[in-house]
Parts: sequence; structure tokens; C-alpha cells
Amino acid sequence: MSGCVKQLAIFCVAVGVLQAIAGVTATGLPCALRRYPSGSVCVCNVTYCDTLEFVEPTASGSFVLVSSSSAGLRFATTEGNFSASSVRRRPTDDELTVITIDSQSQFQTVQGFGGAFTGAVSYNLAKLRAPLRESLYKAYYSRTVGIGYSFMRVPIGGCDFDLAPWAYNEQPINDGALSNFTTLDDRDMVKVSQIQELIRITGNPDIRLIGAAWSPPRWMKTNNDWTGASRLKPEYYQAWADYHVRYLELMKAAGLGFWAISTGNEPLNGVIGFLFIHFMSLGWTAQEQGRWVGQFLGPALKRSSVAEVKLFGCDDQRYTFPWWFALMDQGHPNATSYLDGLAVHWYWDGVAPAALLDQTARNYPGKWIFNTEASLGDKPLQQHRPILGSWDRAESYILYILQDLQHSVNGWIDWNLVLDERGGPNYAKNYVESAVIANITSKEEAYKQPIYYGLGHFSRFIQPGSIRLAAQSTNGNVQVVAFERPDKRTTVVLYNKANTPQTVQVEDKRRGAIRLRVPAKSIHSLLYI
Repeated sequence: MSGCVKQLAIFCVAVGVLQAIAGVTATGLPCALRRYPSGSVCVCNVTYCDTLEFVEPTASGSFVLVSSSSAGLRFATTEGNFSASSVRRRPTDDELTVITIDSQSQFQTVQGFGGAFTGAVSYNLAKLRAPLRESLYKAYYSRTVGIGYSFMRVPIGGCDFDLAPWAYNEQPINDGALSNFTTLDDRDMVKVSQIQELIRITGNPDIRLIGAAWSPPRWMKTNNDWTGASRLKPEYYQAWADYHVRYLELMKAAGLGFWAISTGNEPLNGVIGFLFIHFMSLGWTAQEQGRWVGQFLGPALKRSSVAEVKLFGCDDQRYTFPWWFALMDQGHPNATSYLDGLAVHWYWDGVAPAALLDQTARNYPGKWIFNTEASLGDKPLQQHRPILGSWDRAESYILYILQDLQHSVNGWIDWNLVLDERGGPNYAKNYVESAVIANITSKEEAYKQPIYYGLGHFSRFIQPGSIRLAAQSTNGNVQVVAFERPDKRTTVVLYNKANTPQTVQVEDKRRGAIRLRVPAKSIHSLLYI
């Protein structure tokens, strides 16, 4: 059997081909692979879309392995059993990578994964034919055929991924009572309808919504503009807090209760980021935001009819951690006591060490840390558009998600769920990548990027409530995380970033060991009981 020893539950994965003949299963619909110069996508259309389906292991020591690779594997599924004892290491095993799982050492609990439902996403989905739109809903949020997302980030008012900037109560100006904010905007009513349709189609009523505002109406701001250097006028601190509560109450009345909101998207965009950021923003210093949260937003939320909604602070880059929160408490001594979680974006992770996340977790025990936004194509030297089939972009996602999970992060939310071929629409021409690209020209096709599969290897297998376990790899090219799920199954996600195949042995004292031959540039989700 291609050099594999059946009784030891060893199976081999060659480049692009699963060779464990006894044990390969195909319970889901396979990827309709289409190759582009930069790699491969999976095509979904009005009649067909691949799925992620597998039988979860039920017998002690049994496992299912799901694999994707740069060479074209997409959620390829294999079943088998652990050896009762460690697979003997031979003298020729010098190049063997050993992954050790220690269930006795436990760390943070993960709440789940998700993506953002922006105005651009709403617009793109509305352009697609209904069968394709429904397939994309299932691809993301179904827990039986999709990648099982459990979170959805929704802008409060407009963001850059809209056809134009907008906010509630733009008129009348200087209206601190928000007299014209009594109903939901038509754009939000469309979102409500689409999200409710998504919940119905996927049969997933447990999706948790997180809101974030980019900008108040211009009259509340010191520069009276959507973008640029700005602050919230002090006389409107209460009105801006009331604005958030009003939005939550109206959305709840429309049938969408929110799980959380943040204190606002990327507050430093209006302080230093305005030099290169040209979309909606509101500038805050940490002390000013602390005063607003401690004196206005926190109390307003707690005394409202939506007091159950949680509050996340900062919602900006990793380099703001943890100093931002200490300065918030300088602005108001009770500021961070109102925060249930701390939100971070990924755009400058390459220059800010992941240890900042651990330090923040130590400084603020009991508060969740969520990555709430990620995308590619935003940097000066990057291509500001989707690159169909790019595995390099998927690898960036995979490695940074692994890093976040290894460093105290409790939840991970991607940016736009679906963008068009250009990476929009975006009124500021801030075009970026997305895990799914819709063909808005034909309205009959969408392309699942390698990023989608990279995300799915985490989101489908690391269920909400999973507890991270200690997991060590002897090879720096093979990165790994492991979790014990609420159903007591263990899931291990590993990535081989080397340009060559690797032999990997996974060892768990409770179950024994298995040996894998994993392709170059491949990600694997191992689920066992």
C-alpha cells in the first residue's frame, strides 16, 4: 500500500494525491477546480457548489483527516485509526517531524470564526441569482456542508465597502436628540432581509452579530467630514452613545439581536491614519475614548433595553495592545470595566509581535481577545485586487491565524464575505482580496479562493467552546495548534509551509500515534476521539 503500514494506521499523502487507498472517503461534493495563472479556484454556479461533508469519528482512536494544498487538494477526506502505541521511529527517520499533543496543558477557549457583512457584500449578493447566493450562504455558515462560521461583523451605518459614505441622522444637523433616527435605513433593511434568509437557508440560528461604526454623521465631528483628521465634538458624546443604542434597538425590533458592538473601527485612522486612509473614520485618542466609554457609552448601554449586548474595545491594530487600554482608564477610571472584550486587526501584525496579545491577556484576565478584521491587497507593494487562485495569500491567512491562536486569541473574524472581480465595490477605491469572489458580470458564478479553504480548516473543526491544548512540533516548517472541543473530540490543525513534502507523526498519549506524509504547502485538520 505505497509503503504505508495498515495495522499502524499510517497513510501517505503525496503531492496532490491521497494514497491511503483503504480509508479515503468522499462524502461531500468535490471542488470544481479551475486553474488561473496564480493557482486554482473552486467554481460555484447556479447548479453546483462543492461542500465540506464528513462522518465525525465515534470510536475511540478513530480519526478523520481533511486536507487542502497548493497543488489542488480541497477538503480531501481520509479516515483511519490511531495505533494503540507510538509508531516506532526507524533509523531512517531523521527527517521525521513529531507533533506532540498534551491534553493536560490547556489555554484559552475559542468562541468561533466569521466574516463581515458589509454594504459591498449585501450589494454583491443581491446581484447573484438566488441558487448561487444560497450556496454561498451555506458555504460559509452551514455547520453540515459549509465551514461553520459562527460570527458576523456588521458595520453600523456605512464603511468604505459601500457605494457611498453614509450615517444615520445626517439631517437635521446639530441634532443631539437624533430626531431623524427612528427607523432603519433601507440599506440596512436589505441586510436584515439577507441575513435572515442566510439564517433560514443554513439552519444556523446561533450566528452572533458584532457591530462597529466607522463614522458618525459629519456634524458630530470636528472636521465636518467623513474622513481626515477628526475628533468627536464633546457636546455630542452622549448623542454618539445614544446612536449606538438606537441602532441596536431598531435592529433587535427588526429581528436581528446583536451579540456585541465595538467602540468603533480603527480610531487611529482619524489621528495618524488620515495621511493615507481616505474612507470613513472617527479619530480617538485612548484617553478620549476612555472618557466616552466610561461616562457615556458604557452607562447608556447598561441602562438600555439591549443591556445584554457585549462591548469590545479598541478595534485597531496589534501595535495598540496593551497600552491603549491602560490609557483608556486614565481617561476614565471605569472605562475598561465596561469592556467584555478587546478587538484587534491584523494589518500590521508583521511589525508587532504576537507576544503583545499574551501580555494583554495577562493584564486583562477574563476579557476576550478577538481579531475582528483581516484582508490582503491593502499595502503599497501588494496588488490591490483579488488574485484568483493565489495560494500565497492563503498561506498568509493560515500562518497568522495559527499565530493568533497560539497567542491567546479567542475569536477570528475575516473581512468581506464576498467581493466582486475588482475587490469591491468600494467608494474609496480601497479594493482588496476576499475568500469568495463573485462574478457580477455573469451573476452566475463565484470563485472560492484558497483563502476560503484555509479559513475552513479552522472554522469548521475548532467549534465554539473549544479549549486550546499544548501542541509542539519538532519542525519549524510544520506549524500546529490543537483543541479539545465541547464534544470531547480533539482537533489538530497543521500546516506544512515547506516547498517539499514532510513526514509527520502525531502523538497523543491518550490515543497513540499516526504517521502522515503531507504535501508541500498543505494544511490539514485532524479530528479524533
